Amino acid sequence: MNLQALETPVLVLDRLKMERNIARLRDRLAPSGVTLRPHAKTNKSADVASRIGAPGTPITVSTLKEAGYFLDHGWRDILYAVGIVPSKLPHVEDLVRRGAALTLLLDNVEAAHALAAWCRERALNVPVLIEIDTDGHRSGVKPADPALLDIAAALGKGGKDEGTGAWLAGVLTHAGDSYNCRSAEAIEAVAEQERAGAVQAAERLRAAGYRAPVVSIGSTPTAHFARSLEGVTEVRAGVFVFFDLVMHGIGVCNTDDIALSVLCTVIGHQREKGWLITDAGWMAMSRDRGTAKQPVDQGYGLVCDIDGKPLPELVMVDANQEHGIVSHRTDPSATPMFPVGTLLRVLPNHACATGAQHGAYTVVAGSTAVEAQWPRFGGW
Repeated sequence: MNLQALETPVLVLDRLKMERNIARLRDRLAPSGVTLRPHAKTNKSADVASRIGAPGTPITVSTLKEAGYFLDHGWRDILYAVGIVPSKLPHVEDLVRRGAALTLLLDNVEAAHALAAWCRERALNVPVLIEIDTDGHRSGVKPADPALLDIAAALGKGGKDEGTGAWLAGVLTHAGDSYNCRSAEAIEAVAEQERAGAVQAAERLRAAGYRAPVVSIGSTPTAHFARSLEGVTEVRAGVFVFFDLVMHGIGVCNTDDIALSVLCTVIGHQREKGWLITDAGWMAMSRDRGTAKQPVDQGYGLVCDIDGKPLPELVMVDANQEHGIVSHRTDPSATPMFPVGTLLRVLPNHACATGAQHGAYTVVAGSTAVEAQWPRFGGW
C-alpha cells in the first residue's frame, strides 16, 4: 500500500526518523549512566514503546489507563507521574495485584496520609516520589519548603523491604519552563536549575533520615541540553521520539527530525482569499497552538508535500472541526492553488496532542510506501 491509496486524514509516522530520534537521546545520556524512563503519554503504543525499550524496561505514564495497557503488554516498572488522589486508589490496587511495580507521585500531606493508610489497610507495598517544583511551572513543592519533610513524615521511614505500606522512594521534577526558552543557553540554565533543585530536595530528605534513592528529572529540552546529571538517577522525556514544531521553535530539533505528520487532501479553494481547503481540521491536528507565542507562529501546522518536504511558507492558518485552511503565512496571493485531490502532509505543533486525535499510526520509512499500521489508544 502507498499513501496515495489512503482515505484521509491519516496520522503518518516515519519510522526512520523516529529511530534516529531515539538513538540521539540514548547516545546523549549514555555517558552519564542515568536510566532513561521514557514517557509513554506521547506515543500510547506498544509498537512505538518497544522501539525505545523492550517490555521490562522502565516507563512513565500519565494515566492509569496507560499503566494498565502497558502492563498488559509486558511492562511492569511503571511510574504514574501525576499526583495521586484517593478516588484512584482502587485502580492502583488492581494494577499492583496484577503485577505492576507501580510508583506513585504526590506533593501534599493530605494525599500522603490517605495513601499511607490505604496501603496499610490493603497490605500493599507502593513506592512514592514527592513532586518538586523547580521552576514555578506547575505543581510540586519547592526544594527548600518545610512542607517537603512534612510530606515525608506522613509516609514514614519504611522502605521496600519493610513488607507493606507506602514508602518514600525519592523525588521527581519536570522542567516545564524549558518549553518557554529561546536559546540553547536558556535551556541549559533551566536544565541545571531542574537538576540542582531535585538533588537539593533529595539531600534534605536523606539528611532527615529518609533513603530517597530516586532523583527523577526530565523534559525533552533539558534531556538534550543538560550539561550535568550529577546526583540524578533517571531522566524522563516523551516527545523526543517524534519531535514537533514547538521543539523546533526552541531549537531542540530540525523540521526534518519531526517524525509525525497528518496526511490530508485538498478538497477545495477560496481563491480570492488565497486559501486551500483540506479535509484535516482541528479534529485531525488538535487545537494546540503551541507555536503562537514563539518567534515563528506555525499556525495549526507546517504544510509539506506528500514526501514530507516543507512547502515554502505554507501553513495551516486556521481550522474548523473537519476543515483545514492552508495559506501562505504572509502573502495569501502567493498561495499555490493545488488541484482538488492533492495530498499534503502537515507537521504538528504538539505531537502528543495531534497523536491523541487518531487511533493508529500509518508507518512509512522515508518514502510513501506504507509498511505497517500500529494501533494507539486514548482516554482515561
